[in-house]
Amino acid sequence: MYAILDIETTGGKYNEEGITEIAIYKFDGHKVIDQFISLVNPERDIQPFVVNLTGINSNMLRTAPKFYEVAKRIVEITEDCILVAHNAQFDYRILRTEFKRLGFGFKRKTLCTVELAKKLIPGQDSYSLGKLARSLGIPVSDRHRANGDAMATVKLFKMLLSKDLEKFIVQDAIRLEPKYQMEPNLKQIINELPNDTGVYYIHNENGDVIYIGKSKNIKNRISQHFTNTSTKSKKLQRQVAAVTYEKTGSELVALLKESEEIKRNKPLFNRALRRNLFTHALYSFTDEHGYINLTIDKADGRKKPITTFSNRQSAKSFLFQSVENYNLCQKLVGLYPTKKSCFNYNIKQCEGACIQIETVTDYNQRVLELINKNSYDTQNMVVIDRGRDIEERSAILIENGVFKGLGYFNLNYQINNIDILKSVITPMENNRDSQHIIQSYLRRNKKLKIIQLN
Repeated sequence: MYAILDIETTGGKYNEEGITEIAIYKFDGHKVIDQFISLVNPERDIQPFVVNLTGINSNMLRTAPKFYEVAKRIVEITEDCILVAHNAQFDYRILRTEFKRLGFGFKRKTLCTVELAKKLIPGQDSYSLGKLARSLGIPVSDRHRANGDAMATVKLFKMLLSKDLEKFIVQDAIRLEPKYQMEPNLKQIINELPNDTGVYYIHNENGDVIYIGKSKNIKNRISQHFTNTSTKSKKLQRQVAAVTYEKTGSELVALLKESEEIKRNKPLFNRALRRNLFTHALYSFTDEHGYINLTIDKADGRKKPITTFSNRQSAKSFLFQSVENYNLCQKLVGLYPTKKSCFNYNIKQCEGACIQIETVTDYNQRVLELINKNSYDTQNMVVIDRGRDIEERSAILIENGVFKGLGYFNLNYQINNIDILKSVITPMENNRDSQHIIQSYLRRNKKLKIIQLN
């Protein structure tokens, strides 16, 4: 659990500042579950430059509560939480100073979004909250006011959690949680999970990720893990201390994140799943008459496929559909071995490429249409899919046929700003698995929005 906060102060000498405004959002890693926002009477003068910066003046604070009147609420909302702030060292020092004046020792674990952003979003011109938010397309209202800055920090932190492919933020949080005196109640863990699409992480008592999976229904999938009686499932059940998750909205994002994060984190119980996501591929060659032929073969890393398949049967089904959709010759796609005309030619459903009646140009044009439709080689495009909520969409970026990564954008912001898009994208590895995941998903979901980039 996190308490994301921002504090405005009077300014002045070090450790003599007073709080003029505080905003705290209690955040469970997915949504805000509690909040506290208040002006505070600092009982001291506000520096003129601070008045100009924040717009908060002494007249506004005359009837505001003094710090001792809000201290109890601050303790309650931050209890068992990690304090998160943009430049956390400053906010934490100010809070501890105020509590020290009351004779109370205030101690919390802290996380700084400046340091996290430098690690997870390198190469930014500036890491100030305003400039970073602008470069990432994060809307900020009431800049230099506690509520506006705290809410911008919530949105930034949510993005940083998504970009943390090694899951070090979540693992550290679990290590801080009170340890169970007895085995965790697996039913209670299940009850706290959503029926949503996403990636889930099973942790042991040290916070280490021991299994990563994805599902269209996280709660149901975890329930299957915990009720399965196989030897592997029982071993997993004995080591479970917590389950965290990341909602993705899009199944494509979930598949890509699962593949990437298993490779990066190498969880103990995922090692048995070290198999290729695909076994067969579609290749092309030109025969002695100049016609482009298609053929299904076992996937070979030395050859460049048009697209890949989980098994031979799904590849054959794709070809049968393609023969119909593109009016291709059964013989030239390897579905009807013969030295003569194919079956479809005999029933007048083939133009005769099998016996060189149809011109090479006409036939090859249709084959190239199929190849271009099912291969994103050399393409620059963004695949748009569902986001984590109704106001959001996910984006998968492909440049020159290379998968670059994925991210989320708000519908209020145009995605045609390529600089903002590249900032919100979490870089990921382009490999055979990611290519297969994207190609097979595009085959199954023909209504997806695809934006071609210039």
